[in-house]
Amino acid sequence: MTEHSHLSSNLRRQPKQQRGKKRVEKILDAAAAVFDEMGYEAATTHLIAAKAGTAIGSLYQFFPDKAAIFQAMELRHVERVKVLWAEVNTPEIIGLSLRQMIHTLVTAVAQMFEQPVSRVVFVQFFMRREIFQSIDESLTQEAIDFTSSLLQQRNSTLSEAQCNLLAEVCVHSSNALILSALRNPDQQHRQQLVQQIEDLLVSYLEPYVGDGRLSDVMKVMKCPHCQSQQLSKNGYRRGKQCYLCKECGKQFVEK
Repeated sequence: MTEHSHLSSNLRRQPKQQRGKKRVEKILDAAAAVFDEMGYEAATTHLIAAKAGTAIGSLYQFFPDKAAIFQAMELRHVERVKVLWAEVNTPEIIGLSLRQMIHTLVTAVAQMFEQPVSRVVFVQFFMRREIFQSIDESLTQEAIDFTSSLLQQRNSTLSEAQCNLLAEVCVHSSNALILSALRNPDQQHRQQLVQQIEDLLVSYLEPYVGDGRLSDVMKVMKCPHCQSQQLSKNGYRRGKQCYLCKECGKQFVEK
């Protein structure tokens, strides 16, 4: 699903030409700037149109009011989150060292929040929950489920309950630090907080899915084809861990 699929369903008129699509994107970016500067209550469609450098009539062609604009921002952010999850949920990233994997995840999230719409939507979710129409706590739960899946793939000996608990702590603690970072005007301090997220997660997860723990898990497995212990995890199939033998190149499923 593309970033614009859900977004387009929220528009009063669907832009068919590239110029119209760019105008919608410009309106959403302008709205993010206005909401960020003035707050949701003080923001008006006239201010958003002026910030976007477009006529108010042009804005009304796509959005009937500022609530519709904000909902479109919500949907835009959700699509970006789903794309991010798809991009980082790969055997290559999950198979990295714990520090490298966490660094990759945190960097991807930080880059997403460099975009004004995602940054404003995230901050407002914790400040003004009542203005939201599309995003609720279910998105946080999806983030927990996603993180739990990553942990399970790194260490299949962890129970589902363990993975869920670890994931819940990771998501809620990260969200708190991300919120603090995004609300901080000092760019240097913001970067320091992001770095602390990485250090915090690595320290917390090391006993469960750290590199040493992962090696112990891998040593108990042998390739059924050549008996080699030189294995790498290779995703999941029907709920079971898949492995790739580095010696013979064959794949097999955990028994």
